[in-house]
Amino acid sequence: MTTVLLETALPSGQFLQLVQGDITVEQVDAIVNAANEHLQHGGGVAWAIVRGGGGVIQQESNAWVRTHGPVSHAAPAWTSGGSLPCRYVIHAVGPVWGDAQSAGAGGDEDAKLSSAVIGSLSVAAELKCVSIAMPALSTGIFGFPKERAAGVIFSAIREHFSKTPASTLKQVRIVLFDQATVSAFLKVWHDHFQS
Repeated sequence: MTTVLLETALPSGQFLQLVQGDITVEQVDAIVNAANEHLQHGGGVAWAIVRGGGGVIQQESNAWVRTHGPVSHAAPAWTSGGSLPCRYVIHAVGPVWGDAQSAGAGGDEDAKLSSAVIGSLSVAAELKCVSIAMPALSTGIFGFPKERAAGVIFSAIREHFSKTPASTLKQVRIVLFDQATVSAFLKVWHDHFQS
């Protein structure tokens, strides 16, 4: 069951929702998968998406990597939704917290997470999506601190739509699965949108 916890209208006209539930049942145009750069969907959100959508998602992911190479933070890949209720799965690569290889020389995980969020929204608009659902990217097995990630994600969404207010996207849902993540995002939401 999906529960809308909070909603706000952004100055650019889009609606941002904080939702507790299962991203694989979201009835939106696209969902965002928390992927690795090789699109091998073996754990966490990625595994749940492939389990729900069928093997076609992994097959299309393998074909994407063969054609385009590893996926970067700023340029997510996309596949069909398989048998999921969404039309597309956008495969975003968030940074691994504290990983020297992921962080690069600058160690700027915040910028890489922001790039993954903005890249996902950009791909969704290119695909003419009106609605998108994304998880708390990088906060699972990638270990990004939940409250910090919430702040980066909220800021990236606001930044993206302030620069592209005419985007086809009208609804962005951040779908959170567990209570610890919900609590962290609720706390940061109030700092960003209620002050």
